[in-house]
Amino acid sequence: MTVAEHPPSRVRLCVSDCLLGTPCRYDAGSKPNAAVRELAANPEVEVVRFCPERASGLPIPRPPAEQRDGRVVLETGEDVTDAFVVGAEREVRRALAADCTHAVLKAKSPSCGTGRVYDGTFTGTLRDGWGVAAAMLRDAGVACASEETVETAGAAAFLAQSLESASSAR
Repeated sequence: MTVAEHPPSRVRLCVSDCLLGTPCRYDAGSKPNAAVRELAANPEVEVVRFCPERASGLPIPRPPAEQRDGRVVLETGEDVTDAFVVGAEREVRRALAADCTHAVLKAKSPSCGTGRVYDGTFTGTLRDGWGVAAAMLRDAGVACASEETVETAGAAAFLAQSLESASSAR
């Protein structure tokens, strides 16, 4: 029998810490998500908490940030791209060192957005794009999804799909 015929019994999953209830967002709040917490509580899941914005060294709280013209700017206009890149690099290195194969990241975030991010006008308008850290994870081969994906699929179905894809990647 091949390895693919024996799916792994656990998946290493990096998860945006704010989705687990840690108050690490720009506004010193969190965004606990029931489906993500259910997924993280499953014994087949090994969670690596992930927060590139906290790892950036930027203060919490601070004004909100969005992506504009390839940069990350605060609502005040201050360019914080370099800090976002530093934080993303630190957390992505940590996730890869922990052998994470999948990530569940905060939707729409300038760090963690997966396919859609706020457009830099601070009007709530979304555009196609990836958060700084999410793009680095994706480019490193980590399968990235948002909490919205987990909610839609359901924690059990998302886990089954993650286990299957981790198995076929081996």
